Amino acid sequence: MAAKVQVIFYSMYGHIYKMAEAVAAGVREVPGVEVSLYQVPELAPDAVLEKSGAKKARDAFAHIPIATVNQLPEADAIIFGTPTRFGNMAAQMRNFLDQCGGLWVRNALVGKVGSVFASTGTQHGGQETTITSFHTTLLHLGMIIVGVPYSAKGLSNMGEISGGTPYGATTLANSDGSRQPSKNELEIAQFQGRHVADIARRLVQAR
Repeated sequence: MAAKVQVIFYSMYGHIYKMAEAVAAGVREVPGVEVSLYQVPELAPDAVLEKSGAKKARDAFAHIPIATVNQLPEADAIIFGTPTRFGNMAAQMRNFLDQCGGLWVRNALVGKVGSVFASTGTQHGGQETTITSFHTTLLHLGMIIVGVPYSAKGLSNMGEISGGTPYGATTLANSDGSRQPSKNELEIAQFQGRHVADIARRLVQAR
């Protein structure tokens, strides 16, 4: 039986979408694992997205299907991606997770693998607090949290400015969104996908 991994993200300008694609690529490297990519629903009005330039940026991943909380129990592992908003996850992701009350009551996500990746506008913009505070919700849902171990060599890269934490892959977008995910950041994201997929596969095989 193939292990099933869902990569579920929110992206406003495309940085987290690019990281999500790298995460999914890492999952695909693991034999016996299937991956599906989804985005959570947008909450901001079109007029606001248009004014900020996000509407045009979001066209690049408009083809990605919208996630629903009812699909989550189908997965053996779920890897979530979110931008940072003042050291926390984006409201769109928070709203999505807040719809999981029924799953919580039924223990529908207990024992499933959960992992998180994120982006910030600056080097110290709350990457770690965003991911670790996200973990709190996953723990309430009974999920098994997986991060990025230091066997991912990119975490120790001191030769450049780069995201990447033991809690999950990250990227630096710059305050104006002009910086795109670097090679090192994408490699860490790919490692995270591969690492989560391998653990999910082992758990499925052990059933």
